[in-house]
Amino acid sequence: MGLTITQVDAFTAEPFAGNPAAVCILPEPRDEVWMQKVAQEMNLSETAFLHRQADGFSLRWFTPAVEVALCGHATLASAHVLWEAGHLQPQEQARFHTLSGLLTAERRSDWIELDFPAKLEEATTAPPDLLKALAVRPVYVGKNQFDYVVEVESEQTVRALNPDFTLLRKLPVRGVIVTSAATSPEYDFVSRFFAPGSGVDEDPVTGSAHCCLGPFWQQRLGRQEFVAYQASARGGVVRVRCSGERVALGGQAVTVLRGELL
Repeated sequence: MGLTITQVDAFTAEPFAGNPAAVCILPEPRDEVWMQKVAQEMNLSETAFLHRQADGFSLRWFTPAVEVALCGHATLASAHVLWEAGHLQPQEQARFHTLSGLLTAERRSDWIELDFPAKLEEATTAPPDLLKALAVRPVYVGKNQFDYVVEVESEQTVRALNPDFTLLRKLPVRGVIVTSAATSPEYDFVSRFFAPGSGVDEDPVTGSAHCCLGPFWQQRLGRQEFVAYQASARGGVVRVRCSGERVALGGQAVTVLRGELL
């Protein structure tokens, strides 16, 4: 009998939007080479692998190219699958043991809220390839544990970006977050996320980027709660709430495909 693998669109309530992730719940741990090959075969921005342990589930995330240390949308997708498939009861908290420590998820009506670590950035000097690749004049450039953060002047600038991925691939970071305050009235800020060096030219909706964007916009807007929009071609909505060293990320999810890995 094969393993069930489920494809979920995360940070959206509609199929074929948001960020797709594959979720594979294993009866026992598997080796990294096999998991990387499955992720390459699925060819999505992330494939999540879980197996039950004493206090929750072990959770690892793989792009088609590498294992990553933190991923929001595939964690949201994993929690969605655990509840949908009956591995957890609706009122139970999902607990994930990951490379970024313990992460949790809880149901909030038809939304799921993730409890993630804040990933603060600091101002930095932009390397020439970064600004050349983006072809923008930045308002601000910062860097955190994972990514560069580039603030630009307008939502229109964010939406119009057409980066040079060959240049971005040379940067020694996981990815590049580009953000601005929103002019669309339903959102507080917008962003896009580019990670060609991690095997994903543009990630449709990046939960972990909002672990940085939440505190970033908290400082600028003087608020703790936001509705954010990631302005990729697929697009997705993230509710963000800052709380000291933690950031709550709220999103919806929908299953689009379920198959058997032979």
